[in-house]
Amino acid sequence: MAEDWESAGFGLYLHWPFCQAKCPYCDFNSHVAREIDESQWKRAYLSEIDRVAAETTGRELRSVFFGGGTPSLMSADLVGAIMDRIAARWRLSDDVEVTLEANPTSVEAGRFQGYAMAGVNRVSLGVQALNDGDLRRLGRLHSAAEARAAIDVARGVFSRVSFDLIYARQDQSLDAWRLELGSALALKPDHLSLYQLTIEEGTAFGDRAAAGRLSGMPDDDLGADMYALTQDLLELAGLPAYEVSNHAALGQASRHNLIYWRGGDWGGIGPGAHGRLTLEGKRWATETVTVPLEWLRKVGMHGSGESLREVLSADAVAVEAALMGLRLVEGIDADRFRRLSLGVFDMNIKYLVEAELMALVNGRLLVTKAGMPLLNSILGKLLDTQSPDRARSKSSS
Repeated sequence: MAEDWESAGFGLYLHWPFCQAKCPYCDFNSHVAREIDESQWKRAYLSEIDRVAAETTGRELRSVFFGGGTPSLMSADLVGAIMDRIAARWRLSDDVEVTLEANPTSVEAGRFQGYAMAGVNRVSLGVQALNDGDLRRLGRLHSAAEARAAIDVARGVFSRVSFDLIYARQDQSLDAWRLELGSALALKPDHLSLYQLTIEEGTAFGDRAAAGRLSGMPDDDLGADMYALTQDLLELAGLPAYEVSNHAALGQASRHNLIYWRGGDWGGIGPGAHGRLTLEGKRWATETVTVPLEWLRKVGMHGSGESLREVLSADAVAVEAALMGLRLVEGIDADRFRRLSLGVFDMNIKYLVEAELMALVNGRLLVTKAGMPLLNSILGKLLDTQSPDRARSKSSS
């Protein structure tokens, strides 16, 4: 277990739960608040950093990720105080990655220099679309012009810049997506996160869809065509996929997210943050209180914002290794997965390899290019201990 997390590394995730407005597609733990007392939040974050650091003494920290919500609503002073405490509690790797998610409004772009001085060296911009009509439909508060300007400003301040786009939007055609991808590539990004719009329960879009009022959604075939087009165009542009939704130039993959996908450890701090910590040979899953003011109260009164801490079983560790690692183009170490799962899924692997949806390459188990659009179905088949194929195999042996 120790070797598993150490090979992938140790990171820290800090959740800032506030946004200027709630986007209609968003099911993240985000809240709109008129007033925020940053002094309260500073005390709570620093207290939680101290608590997690006490459990992980001596570790090298490879990444810090400020996620949200909209972390670019935080003041640079608050980000700086958090980074100072982090640097005082852990040994930072020479190439430590410090990412902050930002919305590309002109006000927030003006804060970039302050964030860089606080220690942020990578920014991830929530652009989502490059035309004003679709930005309005998605509930975004910035314009396409502001997005391009923010990207330009960010490239002048940070050594690494990423931005997100959402496709398979309402009334979006394949040709429109092709043109939008071309516009995105013209901005010369070194990392792009490209997500197909999914309609989640509990969101405004989910409510509209349930009431039959979300028109113009593409069918599955068009969504698949958009995915295939994305892979082809970005590979030609030198930004091949390294994960199902993420593309990067050589050396520009998100180091923080690779910790998740490769089975590393990370501390989760802030309302709704999850974590994974390997302590004394056991892998622990942690969760925190989701409601912001309740999280603040719990940290202040009890010295911890956690709402759950439980040991993951061997089966859960194996399943998580597959669910996370097979999102990566590089896949997972086949021997490690077999060791974790005690070979339980060998027949399912054989079936999927024969179907050319998975492959064994140089000791690694991976989803093929043809299989990646069917990733969820493949994972369901792989991890099914009651599949007909397994039953037939047992009866014939």
